[in-house]
Amino acid sequence: MTTAAQLLADAFGRIREDVTSAVEGLDEQTLARRPQGAEGPGNSIAWTVWHLSRVQDDHLAEAFGTAQVWPQGWSARFGLPFDDAATGYGQSSTEVAAVRAEASLLTGYHDAVTEQTLRLLDGVTDAELDRILPATWGEGVSLSVRLVSVVGDDMQHIGQAAYLRGLFGA
Repeated sequence: MTTAAQLLADAFGRIREDVTSAVEGLDEQTLARRPQGAEGPGNSIAWTVWHLSRVQDDHLAEAFGTAQVWPQGWSARFGLPFDDAATGYGQSSTEVAAVRAEASLLTGYHDAVTEQTLRLLDGVTDAELDRILPATWGEGVSLSVRLVSVVGDDMQHIGQAAYLRGLFGA
């Protein structure tokens, strides 16, 4: 019988596969390209993949009370001009434009985040999924609700990145 934690691990594994599909074979210029919308330039593939990886890293590390992957060498490799605590929420257009990276860097960081995610999920029981988290994300939010929320957010963003890949004819 499949456990809830195994089901969540499968979902995070599928996100990893989709991240690879969205960026593989693209050059840094294409990854940094931003669609032009009515309100100005939108988010690039590079920013979108970086952001979804940062959110997963940040939120799961907090939910499980462990260190994030980002400050363990990945921040230095990316060399971004903003605080290491940044996850992309509320960033300006200038900050979005600053996220430039090769596909291998984006997938490398996301792979490291996914490996930590899978380690954290390994052996989690259904009872543990009911654990109420600190009020960072609101009162009464359980671990299971937080995990499903991150899966949903990641899926939405990887869909955006895949759409951009197609839009740019890559």
